[in-house]
Amino acid sequence: MAEITLEKLAHSYLSDPKSPDDFALQEMNHVWRDGEAYALLGPSGCGKSTLLNIISGLLVPSHGRVLFDGEDVTPKATADRNIAQVFQFPVVYDTMTVRENLAFPLKNRGLPASEIADRVGRVGRMIGMEATLDRRASGLTADAKQKISLGRGMVRDDVNALLFDEPLTVIDPRMKWELRTQLKTLHRDFGHTMIYVTHDQTEALTFADRVVVMNDGVVVQIGTPEELFERPEHTFVGYFIGSPGMNLFDATIEGRKAVIAGTRFDLGQGYRTAGGRIRIGVRPEYIRLGDHGLPARVTRVEDVGRHRIVRLDLDGQEVSALVPEERSVPDGGTHIQFVEGGVNVYEDEWRVAPDTERQAA
Repeated sequence: MAEITLEKLAHSYLSDPKSPDDFALQEMNHVWRDGEAYALLGPSGCGKSTLLNIISGLLVPSHGRVLFDGEDVTPKATADRNIAQVFQFPVVYDTMTVRENLAFPLKNRGLPASEIADRVGRVGRMIGMEATLDRRASGLTADAKQKISLGRGMVRDDVNALLFDEPLTVIDPRMKWELRTQLKTLHRDFGHTMIYVTHDQTEALTFADRVVVMNDGVVVQIGTPEELFERPEHTFVGYFIGSPGMNLFDATIEGRKAVIAGTRFDLGQGYRTAGGRIRIGVRPEYIRLGDHGLPARVTRVEDVGRHRIVRLDLDGQEVSALVPEERSVPDGGTHIQFVEGGVNVYEDEWRVAPDTERQAA
């Protein structure tokens, strides 16, 4: 296992980049702790795979360094970094059996036959392929082959890190939850440093100890699932994570008071801003409908089982609220109220800490 440090790391695929827009990865400095499970989350094209390939050694960064436990591995090839990587599409040896595929990296390291057999059997059970260990890989389905790829990455216990690049894309949906659970079990039992690339927030939030959210080549926040949900540090995080995502309201603020769409209300605590664009973020879970607050109009209701998504119009802006199934939804006119503690304030898209949080820091 290894602590992974990214030091002034940036990358451009152009030979002579001249502006920030020419970089696939903007400069970043981060330390990813030894033995933690991370998810790299963001939309397609945001730089997730580029960053993963730099960490693995498949790509040399334009600027900066990658360090494993303080050692500069930037110029080292993938084979010299002692990592295991599982890609989006399965990479297996079709002429080998499942057992031989799983044993291959262990045989290359000269492990005793008894230890190889024990590990292969354990991983075979973990990926649900114990009954097919002696079948050739060539006749298996794509999702079965990907399970072999996952197993081959998990069979070693001496790696610095396990890297997964959207590994469940070809897996049958019924198996995805089970395999994510098994990966978490592996992490808990063996403490590998794991990095899991995905654009699926459910995969990221259920797999990782800490989620690295990326957008346009920038790491906008690293945090636990709870931190990303409750205190998104950037409006992108608030909108991208959650279903529906965070509501964002243009506002003006003076201390504890805010004005949205001409209605003035108390925020519950004070905020210091510097004159930039102010927006207030409130998740649909923290919006209540009642007879006072911000006047709005119900436009439609979507029943999704345990709750309903209520869409409202607030001065021309669509607002989403989650309402429990047993609670009534008014027709037409209503008012929006914000649950205490469920409000985040943003200036120029970045979160502003309330005065109480500043004082505690």
